[in-house]
Amino acid sequence: MVKSSKGIRRRTRGIMSKPPRERGYSTLTRAFTKYEVGEKACIVIDPSIHKGQPHVRFHGQTGEIIGKRGAAYVLSVNEKGKMKTAIVRPEHLKKAKK
Repeated sequence: MVKSSKGIRRRTRGIMSKPPRERGYSTLTRAFTKYEVGEKACIVIDPSIHKGQPHVRFHGQTGEIIGKRGAAYVLSVNEKGKMKTAIVRPEHLKKAKK
């Protein structure tokens, strides 16, 4: 028997892969999007950019932007009844619909 992997990207074959027509580097406009404090944003991990990726458990969740840390944003995310903070670069964020 082989010991199972315990890495940060384990069991992410579906989440961390793009459809064939969307493969490659994403657009620059997504990287240069500005967010204001108090604004809502969805965490959508872009697998083509490894820098600034949050943990996979935050993928698909919506959070409120608390502040900025360098090029990344600090989000407050409700996960299983607890408020957690995620540090995410703008390549992995999308503006939430109101």
